This record gives sequence, structure tokens and C-alpha cells, in this order.
Amino acid sequence: MNTKVEATPGIADTAKLVLAAAVLISGIFAYYYFENESMLLRVAGLLVALAIGTVIAFQSLQGQLLWRFIQGSRNEIRKVIWPTRQETLQTTLTVLVFTLILGIFFWILDLILLWGTGLLTGQGG
Repeated sequence: MNTKVEATPGIADTAKLVLAAAVLISGIFAYYYFENESMLLRVAGLLVALAIGTVIAFQSLQGQLLWRFIQGSRNEIRKVIWPTRQETLQTTLTVLVFTLILGIFFWILDLILLWGTGLLTGQGG
């Protein structure tokens, strides 16, 4: 029997997340409350509150799961074979040319439909 036991977040994890949110909200409040202070100090305080809130949030079970997900995502991004500069340029130019051709096509179609509608309604010369 192969059962996988998953940890469930408890009251401590909820408290950590609430505390992290409170730190972030207090940082935002302080940013606007001290509007007469230097912008540099206000932004620094906001960044410090963000950093502290993030550290507290990552101590919870949900934060640890998020961190594992981020690390796994980074590993998967490294496995991707990214196109070369030449391939990227060729694809971009192909899309631009195709867009230009379709734009011209729809412009001509619009002119034809406008002319036809004008003839049918008697508004075209």
C-alpha cells in the first residue's frame, strides 16, 4: 500500500500568513502616512516591509510549497531549448509580413464591401 501523506496547513501557518499580510499592509500604510518624508526613505521602508512579509510568508507551509514550485519552474526553464537569435528574427519578420498582408487584404475587402453597400443602398455616386 503506497499512500502519500500530505501536510495540511495549521493555525500556525494561517497566523504566519496573516502576520505577513499585516506587515505588508503596514508598510503600504506607512508609505502614504509619511508623505512628507523623502521618497527614498518611503520606498526603502516599503521594500523592507515587503522583504519581511515575504520571509514570514515563506515560513508557512503554503510558502514552502510555493518556493518548491518556483525552484521546479526554474529547473524546467533551464531545460527549454530556446530559439537562436536568427530563428527569433525570422519568426518575428514572418509575423510582421503576414500581419501587413492581412491588414492590406482587410482594407481592400472593406473598400469593396463599402462600395457594394453604397451601390445597394443607392448612396454610392
